[in-house]
Amino acid sequence: MRRSTAQGLANRARKVLACAAGGNNTAVAARLGMDRKTVARWRTRFLRDRLDGLSDEPRPGVPRTITDAQVEEVVVRTLEEVPEGATHWSKRELARQVGISPTSVLRIWRPSGCSPGARKLSRSLRTRC
Repeated sequence: MRRSTAQGLANRARKVLACAAGGNNTAVAARLGMDRKTVARWRTRFLRDRLDGLSDEPRPGVPRTITDAQVEEVVVRTLEEVPEGATHWSKRELARQVGISPTSVLRIWRPSGCSPGARKLSRSLRTRC
């Protein structure tokens, strides 16, 4: 799980402030329990870009195209609805209803444990979804 943006900023600021208090990269890294290169990276970015240097840079790869609302809709429909004339959702039918690809439906189902069969699982397990 990724840390929140606020927590990441706070940790980066702690590194930079420790350096500003007179510590070198090696001493700050030892005190904070991290690699010297990590401290050096954030110190360098701060010196170059000031506060903007502590923000996350864009990640490589294709930007996400499925919204949080679509993910939520897949999970809710999977666990709480049954399509008309069927006993459970197929990945293709659910994808058509939500407006995403069948592969995207599977990508949502797999890690969350939410699938058409999950409706039959115990209530405690279903709350994970």
